[in-house]
Amino acid sequence: MSTQGIKTVLHPVADLAAAKAVYTALLGIEPQADSPYYVGYDAGGQHIGLVPNSGMTSPIAYWEVADIQAKLAEVTAAGAKVADEPKDVGNGRLVATFTDADGNVLGLLQDPA
Repeated sequence: MSTQGIKTVLHPVADLAAAKAVYTALLGIEPQADSPYYVGYDAGGQHIGLVPNSGMTSPIAYWEVADIQAKLAEVTAAGAKVADEPKDVGNGRLVATFTDADGNVLGLLQDPA
Protein backbone atom coordinates (compact mmCIF):
# COMPACT_ATOMS: atom_id res chain seq x y z
CA MET A 1 0.00 0.00 0.00
CA SER A 2 1.59 3.28 -1.08
CA THR A 3 1.50 6.58 0.79
CA GLN A 4 0.22 9.87 -0.53
CA GLY A 5 3.48 11.64 0.39
CA ILE A 6 4.55 13.91 3.20
CA LYS A 7 1.78 16.44 3.73
CA THR A 8 2.48 17.60 7.29
CA VAL A 9 5.66 18.45 9.18
CA LEU A 10 5.47 19.38 12.85
CA HIS A 11 8.29 21.32 14.50
CA PRO A 12 8.86 21.44 18.27
CA VAL A 13 9.41 24.99 19.52
CA ALA A 14 10.37 26.46 22.88
CA ASP A 15 9.17 30.03 22.19
CA LEU A 16 6.02 29.97 20.07
CA ALA A 17 5.95 33.73 19.42
CA ALA A 18 9.58 33.79 18.25
CA ALA A 19 9.08 30.70 16.08
CA LYS A 20 5.90 32.14 14.60
CA ALA A 21 7.76 35.29 13.53
CA VAL A 22 10.48 33.25 11.80
CA TYR A 23 8.12 30.82 10.04
CA THR A 24 5.78 33.64 8.95
CA ALA A 25 8.79 35.41 7.38
CA LEU A 26 10.07 32.17 5.83
CA LEU A 27 6.74 31.11 4.33
CA GLY A 28 5.53 34.60 3.45
CA ILE A 29 2.01 33.93 4.75
CA GLU A 30 0.10 34.30 7.98
CA PRO A 31 -0.78 31.12 9.90
CA GLN A 32 -4.15 29.49 9.25
CA ALA A 33 -4.27 28.12 12.82
CA ASP A 34 -3.00 30.36 15.61
CA SER A 35 -3.47 29.38 19.24
CA PRO A 36 -1.30 29.23 22.38
CA TYR A 37 -0.81 25.48 21.88
CA TYR A 38 -0.40 25.27 18.07
CA VAL A 39 0.40 27.46 15.08
CA GLY A 40 -0.14 25.98 11.63
CA TYR A 41 0.54 27.13 8.08
CA ASP A 42 -0.70 25.76 4.75
CA ALA A 43 2.04 26.47 2.24
CA GLY A 44 2.30 24.97 -1.23
CA GLY A 45 0.07 22.00 -0.41
CA GLN A 46 1.97 21.18 2.77
CA HIS A 47 0.99 21.84 6.37
CA ILE A 48 3.73 23.21 8.63
CA GLY A 49 2.95 23.12 12.35
CA LEU A 50 4.68 24.67 15.36
CA VAL A 51 4.13 22.75 18.60
CA PRO A 52 5.30 24.24 21.92
CA ASN A 53 6.02 22.11 24.98
CA SER A 54 5.41 18.88 23.08
CA GLY A 55 8.25 16.67 24.24
CA MET A 56 9.28 16.24 20.59
CA THR A 57 13.05 16.41 20.13
CA SER A 58 13.10 17.04 16.37
CA PRO A 59 10.68 17.78 13.54
CA ILE A 60 8.41 14.91 12.53
CA ALA A 61 7.28 14.37 8.94
CA TYR A 62 3.82 12.83 8.65
CA TRP A 63 3.17 10.59 5.65
CA GLU A 64 -0.45 10.71 4.52
CA VAL A 65 -2.06 7.28 4.19
CA ALA A 66 -5.53 5.96 3.40
CA ASP A 67 -5.50 3.32 6.18
CA ILE A 68 -3.31 4.12 9.19
CA GLN A 69 -3.80 0.71 10.84
CA ALA A 70 -2.82 -1.18 7.69
CA LYS A 71 0.27 0.99 7.15
CA LEU A 72 1.35 0.56 10.79
CA ALA A 73 1.00 -3.20 10.34
CA GLU A 74 3.18 -3.03 7.20
CA VAL A 75 5.96 -0.97 8.76
CA THR A 76 6.03 -2.97 11.99
CA ALA A 77 6.20 -6.22 9.99
CA ALA A 78 9.23 -4.67 8.28
CA GLY A 79 10.91 -3.93 11.63
CA ALA A 80 9.57 -0.53 12.74
CA LYS A 81 8.40 0.00 16.32
CA VAL A 82 5.20 1.88 17.16
CA ALA A 83 5.93 4.95 19.30
CA ASP A 84 2.38 6.38 19.54
CA GLU A 85 -0.71 4.41 18.59
CA PRO A 86 -3.23 6.13 16.29
CA LYS A 87 -5.22 8.86 18.00
CA ASP A 88 -7.86 11.29 16.81
CA VAL A 89 -6.50 14.84 16.90
CA GLY A 90 -9.78 16.43 15.84
CA ASN A 91 -12.45 16.08 13.19
CA GLY A 92 -11.61 12.42 12.58
CA ARG A 93 -7.96 13.02 11.64
CA LEU A 94 -5.81 10.17 12.95
CA VAL A 95 -2.08 10.40 13.65
CA ALA A 96 0.48 7.86 14.85
CA THR A 97 4.26 7.71 15.09
CA PHE A 98 6.78 4.93 14.78
CA THR A 99 10.56 4.58 14.78
CA ASP A 100 12.67 3.08 12.04
CA ALA A 101 15.64 0.76 12.62
CA ASP A 102 17.86 3.77 13.45
CA GLY A 103 15.44 5.32 15.93
CA ASN A 104 14.21 8.08 13.60
CA VAL A 105 10.65 9.11 14.41
CA LEU A 106 8.24 9.05 11.47
CA GLY A 107 4.56 9.94 11.46
CA LEU A 108 1.46 8.67 9.73
CA LEU A 109 -1.66 10.75 9.14
CA GLN A 110 -5.08 9.60 7.96
CA ASP A 111 -7.74 12.14 7.11
CA PRO A 112 -11.39 11.13 7.41
CA ALA A 113 -12.90 9.68 4.25
